[in-house]
Amino acid sequence: MPSKLPISAVIITCNEESRLAACLESLAFVGEIVVVDSGSTDRTLEIALQYGARIFRQEWLGFGRQKQFAVSCAKHDWVLCLDADEQVSGELRSSIENAMSAPPYLAYRFPRCNRFMGRWLKHGEGYPDWSLRLFHRAHSRWSEDAIHEKVLLGSTLGSLRGDLLHESEESLAAYLDKQNRYTTLQAQTLHSAGRRVSVGQLLVSPLLRFVKFYLVRRGFLDGVPGLVHILIGCFNSFAKYAKLMELNRKSREA
Repeated sequence: MPSKLPISAVIITCNEESRLAACLESLAFVGEIVVVDSGSTDRTLEIALQYGARIFRQEWLGFGRQKQFAVSCAKHDWVLCLDADEQVSGELRSSIENAMSAPPYLAYRFPRCNRFMGRWLKHGEGYPDWSLRLFHRAHSRWSEDAIHEKVLLGSTLGSLRGDLLHESEESLAAYLDKQNRYTTLQAQTLHSAGRRVSVGQLLVSPLLRFVKFYLVRRGFLDGVPGLVHILIGCFNSFAKYAKLMELNRKSREA
């Protein structure tokens, strides 16, 4: 096994100085790190250079297109796509190294463990949060979705052991701000696709989400952080549809 795997780790950034170093530290086993930045004004690029990353600057294209641009910048065909607030655990690193010795698949997923309010969530909506992040770029690619982007799989999929560690926002206020932006983007995407929503969906969607993740998938075992996490998720369902209703109303009145 070579000391560096023929993998390009690709990361999109914008003002990530507080979290990027830990992410890059966990990638010491890959042959290349690619950072695509969309206008950082802090020490993000300085930190990336300290870890030997190749840096590209690209104005924001939306999550899916931005990540696919990063993939296109890679030297290696195997790419490992991370966000700046994510880290490869030791067990996941070992799984990747073993798989890459003779890959039986051309794409791999692995569980993502989310840290929220100081606790690693192991149940409910926060885990296992399967994430397809390692793939051969000749066979798969990122979708062009502005939000909730996904890898469009063009081959068979394998699963690896070990967690991708995800550090959520540093404060609850920052996390809520992020969710507000995301639900706005979701509503805009649905509106552009001509989606309509009923009062029934507005009311029932949050309830079904709570039952599924807090009760059926035992989010209650994650204590207060698990409860807060799912309640925010339920409100996100409500906010997304409420914002869609507002957009549809404005369109009718225009």
